[in-house]
Amino acid sequence: MYTGETQPPSKKVIKLVPEYLLKKRKTYQAIKATQAKLALLEKRKVSKGKPLKFRRLEDFLKDSHKRHRDETRMRRTDLRPAAPLPPEKNKLAFVVRIREIKGVSPKVMKVIQMMRLRKIFSGTFVKINKTSMAMMKMAEPYVAWGFPNLKSVRELILKRGQTRINRRRVPLTDNALIEQHMGKTGIICLEDLIHEIYSVGKNFRAANNFLLPFKLSVARHAARDKAGLLKDLGNPGFRATDINSIIRLLN
Repeated sequence: MYTGETQPPSKKVIKLVPEYLLKKRKTYQAIKATQAKLALLEKRKVSKGKPLKFRRLEDFLKDSHKRHRDETRMRRTDLRPAAPLPPEKNKLAFVVRIREIKGVSPKVMKVIQMMRLRKIFSGTFVKINKTSMAMMKMAEPYVAWGFPNLKSVRELILKRGQTRINRRRVPLTDNALIEQHMGKTGIICLEDLIHEIYSVGKNFRAANNFLLPFKLSVARHAARDKAGLLKDLGNPGFRATDINSIIRLLN
């Protein structure tokens, strides 16, 4: 029976989300945002970086043949008697890398790294003894070496001499810098450094380690053969005093 009274509207119950679920959802959203940001940065890095390099089967075979030749050559060298040392007057050698070393055997790679010839057309001074002769013989297909004269030593150090100070390459243009780092060995200027290197004095090792490997350069118009090698440099290996011509060409 209708009495004329209206029923009060029923209140809608709102379900509350537990606080731990809200925290979990917030954490999940933060993780997803971080992952999306990292993915975007990685995509940009790949697009800006170098393109992927695909090596052909021929390249792998070429490297394998090169390693096999190195290992065979070193086995034959071990069976032969050691080469005699040069005359006493030739105590200093200059070694420059003139060939690529991609695919060489690990032993050859280690020797080249010990001589600090990691980059092509880099060069270093070497004191001649039985150990260094064996090392140069092992790296012979990839380096040229010989006996530099005083003029070549002077021009190399004056033009391209550098050292490393606080992880930076610093050109040797200040005698005060040389005295600061080499004064305890009696080397206080460029002329002292040149003399110590050329004469292979008692502090040769310290002086040579003070010098960074020389970064030599090649003229753009230099003639090359079919393999892309410089014609004027000639063949690798022992070049005696002809190393001075190579120094002048690359310096």
